[in-house]
Amino acid sequence: MARINYDLNNDIVNDTQKVVTSTWSNNTNTLTSVHTSSLQADLSSATSRGAHFIEVYNVATGSEGAAVQYAVAYGHKEGKGSKDFTNDTGALGNSPSKVIYNQYRQLVFGDENEQFSFPGDGSTNAYSPNDIYVINVNRSRYKNNLKPGTLNLTLSGSGLGKLHLTDDSITSTGSAVITNAGRQFNIVSGSSGVRLGSSTIQVTDSGSYGLFYPDSGFIVLNPAAIDHQISDLTPGVSANTADNNHQKLVNAIGGGISFTVDSEEKISSRYYFTRIKNSEFNFTTNPSFIDGSGNLRYTTMENNPKVYITTVGLYNDTGDLVAVAKLSQPIAKDFSKEALIRVKLDY
Repeated sequence: MARINYDLNNDIVNDTQKVVTSTWSNNTNTLTSVHTSSLQADLSSATSRGAHFIEVYNVATGSEGAAVQYAVAYGHKEGKGSKDFTNDTGALGNSPSKVIYNQYRQLVFGDENEQFSFPGDGSTNAYSPNDIYVINVNRSRYKNNLKPGTLNLTLSGSGLGKLHLTDDSITSTGSAVITNAGRQFNIVSGSSGVRLGSSTIQVTDSGSYGLFYPDSGFIVLNPAAIDHQISDLTPGVSANTADNNHQKLVNAIGGGISFTVDSEEKISSRYYFTRIKNSEFNFTTNPSFIDGSGNLRYTTMENNPKVYITTVGLYNDTGDLVAVAKLSQPIAKDFSKEALIRVKLDY
């Protein structure tokens, strides 16, 4: 079979595009309800999964198509707000909330001695509360990363009533702090990446409402700022006590009935421009056209043959077939015609 050698400078073009899709199941743009599993109903046992995090589904867990969309957790640097794993000497403060706090600061800072902080004013560099709320989008729900500027989360409860949160990626023109967990944006009041007001500091004595990590798919919320607006989200911080703070956040999200964030994927493409000259590929490779003596069975193929191109095969340098491109319809080819076929390979 005749082959074409591609010119790397003229026949091959590389391209990368970003594709944005809905994050939630069934291409749902906005989650308007919260569904949890009865398997996590036991929040009082320190060793239960529900004491560490609560998973939220798109529909009732007994329904067809039910899938985890995100999980909600509460972390405290000293382990307060949840029961200790044991009451033995030296084990006080070792609890689910401490595990959560250590897990996420390890992800962000790579150091279990660091503390989450939120932008401060001129007299205070940053506000560093002892605890955090976390919303972690299920990894199967997004592609490469969550898309900055698409986050819209409404929390509802006593106090302000409703708090509309977004990231500040558009307001900050895409500028982000780079961490071990990827880009970090602030969570602020506003919508679709645009901050409401002129300051990242959302509450005077507490800083911003949180931090957004789109490359790792999670949100860290600042309880010290949020509970100024929604008193239902004031965490319980008693030692060795199951205050079930993460359940409070689940309730606030359910009351807000609006959680939107898109998924973003980079698709790299390589275009192969397959150029077929008039003198090339004018004879069939079908062995049934040749009789036992090596002669053409059909005389119409002798002087002015006409064939049809249906497939382009891509081979590596060792002659192995690595990809096959099928044409949408056959292309007629003879000595009076040339063809240019563009083959797109996504990876």
